[in-house]
Amino acid sequence: MCGITGYIGYHEATPRLLSMLQKLEYRGYDSAGIAVLDNDEIVVRKMKGPLSVLESALANEKIPGTLGIGHTRWATHGEPSDINAHPHTDISGFIAVVHNGIIENYIKLKNYLQERGVVFRSETDTEVIAHLLNFYYRNGKNRGQNSLLDAALKTLSKLEGSYSLGIIASDFPDRLICARKDNPLIVGLGENENYIASDVPALLPYTRNIHFLNERELAVLYRDHVDLFTESGEKIIREPSSIEWDIKSAEKSGYAHFMLKEINEQDKALSDTLSPRLIKKSNESITINFDEIKLDDSWAEAKKIVITGCGTAYHAGIVGKYIFEHFARIPVEVDIASEYRYRNPLINPNDIFIVMSQSGETADTLAAMRLAKKHGAKILAITNAVGSTLSREADLILYTWAGPEIAVASTKAFTTQLMCLYLLALRLAELRKTIPDREYKRTVRLLVKIPEQARNILVNQEVIQKLASKQFNKNKVFFIGRLFDYAVSLESALKLKEISYTHSEAFAAGELKHGAIALVDKGTLVIAIATQEALFEKIISNIREVSSRGAEVMVITWEGERAFDTVAAEIITIPKTDSSLSPLLSIIPLQLFAYYCAVQKGNDPDKPRNLAKSVTVE
Repeated sequence: MCGITGYIGYHEATPRLLSMLQKLEYRGYDSAGIAVLDNDEIVVRKMKGPLSVLESALANEKIPGTLGIGHTRWATHGEPSDINAHPHTDISGFIAVVHNGIIENYIKLKNYLQERGVVFRSETDTEVIAHLLNFYYRNGKNRGQNSLLDAALKTLSKLEGSYSLGIIASDFPDRLICARKDNPLIVGLGENENYIASDVPALLPYTRNIHFLNERELAVLYRDHVDLFTESGEKIIREPSSIEWDIKSAEKSGYAHFMLKEINEQDKALSDTLSPRLIKKSNESITINFDEIKLDDSWAEAKKIVITGCGTAYHAGIVGKYIFEHFARIPVEVDIASEYRYRNPLINPNDIFIVMSQSGETADTLAAMRLAKKHGAKILAITNAVGSTLSREADLILYTWAGPEIAVASTKAFTTQLMCLYLLALRLAELRKTIPDREYKRTVRLLVKIPEQARNILVNQEVIQKLASKQFNKNKVFFIGRLFDYAVSLESALKLKEISYTHSEAFAAGELKHGAIALVDKGTLVIAIATQEALFEKIISNIREVSSRGAEVMVITWEGERAFDTVAAEIITIPKTDSSLSPLLSIIPLQLFAYYCAVQKGNDPDKPRNLAKSVTVE
């Protein structure tokens, strides 16, 4: 997702805007630009390529203005170019705009404006906004202090689609206007200076006091205060929120990449997600505490659980299906959010509806949630982002407490989402009386050990690094597994293709002979995840099938397990736990494998091509 920044204060705006954009580079982009008001003129500088290109161009240019907006763009309408980069202005250069999202009716609006003599310079949908603002400002009846706000309100009423916006105008050197719909935007509150940004890390060096803009809200930032408004122009009075993140948690802290740092933070993230939800009753008894969401009898009486998410969150949902059906003995339906919202689903208000998103801003996931709410479903959200749209709109919130995740490819968000699902499933099993007390206590005790076991994998990652150095150049990598292992295979294949650009696919091992085995030949790497002891003979049979066709096989299995010694070329082991809990551990070496393959290829694993951290457009 693109990055937005904005500043109004007493410092020069350009260094602040560029510094904040640096903090948002992880989101993915193909061009960057700023617009600064300097002596009643809006100066725009924007360029295709990384932010460093823009910074170099600005190094010998002084733009002393103290009001400005900045942007990193990920192309949707129009190819990456200097012209299509943000900010965009009206034809006179009176108004400048930065925009995240997509304006779905921009062709209609563009035709309307062109019929009235407006000349467009770019191929973007965003340029429509700048011209509309100018049109309504020039033709508005009120030309006083509120005229720019009036023009913004009128413009927003004409836009269909999604947006977060930053707006400045040369007639109004004392204010910056911003607005949001279906795209996140945050207002930062400083001392005689205020900010906007599309994500928290950009604000951390300057302030921890913020307003999360709600859906269809606007803000007008002055140097000494901020006014909030509804889409109808009514003023809002709301206390600001405080960000608790340590700024170091959003920095690399000596690691080569954010992704490697976040993989190595998983033991702590798992512990932080687990520990507050446990109550120790005695030396031998630990129980799950969910006071934060108050699970009532309706949960025990539910007939079905629906889980939806996108990408990694969807894969966590597939693990969740196995978890809930295994422990709580309740049917589970898992849907890709982008499919769920369009397929006219059958929604029963008595179902448990779980939505998951690391950022809490994923467009398709939010749309699926709103559809379910419209039909009366009670929503439980699992997210890592306090104050996100998902957390504000859901009925019940379960935070993962993973800390900031900067790398585009999600790692610790996945394992902490899984931890939340395990806790929910066990608590639901307790309510539904589908789990014997002895098994419940044993499983909770095993969960308590998971963070330490994760650390044991991480401290021995050199083995995985060496394997990656031998296997990174494979043209095809297939992941196979059964039950819980198949669910992990899906996420493992996604990680590898995301950051190493290797063609990788996941298959339920039993489905190989139904078509997929036709793709296996000499030079194919097959990674078999094998933690389901009852199915070891089955997976060994699958390994022999692919080996006989020339594939090289790597196995992920338990420490001390010898069943695969004669059938696998390479074996990676993980600490032993119950087979039902294995996804919490088996994914970690495969995250590392993907990371080291990407590094061996010379890729930047934090910013994979064509991908954004939070997908806020369809």
